[in-house]
Amino acid sequence: MVKLAYLLGGLLVLIGLIWIGQGSGYFPYPAESFMIDQSPWIYWGALVAVFGVAVIVMARFKRPLQ
Repeated sequence: MVKLAYLLGGLLVLIGLIWIGQGSGYFPYPAESFMIDQSPWIYWGALVAVFGVAVIVMARFKRPLQ
């Protein structure tokens, strides 16, 4: 279960960073994407990335059920 949480958290961080890159225009792929140079996607990406980090931190400190 902890490995699944690490995987989910890592994917969320990756997706968030991609959204930040597309929203800021640094990662314009695909070229016709509606997300390119749209600042709301920077904030949504940051939110998703922070949530991913929180999932990883919670998985790191999770205690097994007794």
